[in-house]
Amino acid sequence: MNSFTGSVSTAFGLILSGDPVLWTVVLRSLAVSATACLLACSAGIVLGAWLGVVRFRGRDTVLTVLNTFLAVPAVVVGLVIYLLLSRSGPLGFLGWLFSFQAMVLAQAVLVLPLVTALTRQAVEDAERQHGEQLRSLGAGTGLRSLLLAWDERYALLTVLITAFGRAISEVGAVMIVGGNIEGFTRVMTTAIALETSKGDLPLALGLGLVLMTVVLLLNALVSALRRWRERADGLMPLAVPA
Repeated sequence: MNSFTGSVSTAFGLILSGDPVLWTVVLRSLAVSATACLLACSAGIVLGAWLGVVRFRGRDTVLTVLNTFLAVPAVVVGLVIYLLLSRSGPLGFLGWLFSFQAMVLAQAVLVLPLVTALTRQAVEDAERQHGEQLRSLGAGTGLRSLLLAWDERYALLTVLITAFGRAISEVGAVMIVGGNIEGFTRVMTTAIALETSKGDLPLALGLGLVLMTVVLLLNALVSALRRWRERADGLMPLAVPA
């Protein structure tokens, strides 16, 4: 018990004192995950909105593959990215292995199916409610995708926050492609694993507390957005072209 309370006390001291080692890792984690989510959401929201509206032969197969990717372990994603970026891989010329860029790529690939699938579901549900009205007004596939995505903007903000939470709490992929190099590619999850194995429990616990706080704030923001959306749904009708 004394060891536990001592570790907790030291961990809070590291956080509150602005320990440079701890906060460097925290800031790098936030930068990697934010960049990865920006890339993944830029592509995933567009693709998901399109899949939510368009109908084509083989669509069910595409959705099955997409849903399968949701269950792919992070270490498998990391392994694939590692092979692509390795010296003998097709992307080896980039020299990204064990770098910030490699971790961003791994997290972006990891959360892209999540963003696409959640966006597709939200837009498809909106299409069932408003699609016929938009088609009667002459809106094509692209315009319907845009209007329905805008109508579901609160849900898409939730998707963005969910993706960020998934990315920042991931450990396997970034450890494989980043190498967990101190001062360069060490992020919160990989640092927690390493420092725990080294016996530096206060630092590991401090990083864990910061990570839990970030996840808690993300969940609180998701809940607030849901309440905001529920209020807005009764006040803001779907915008349609004149």
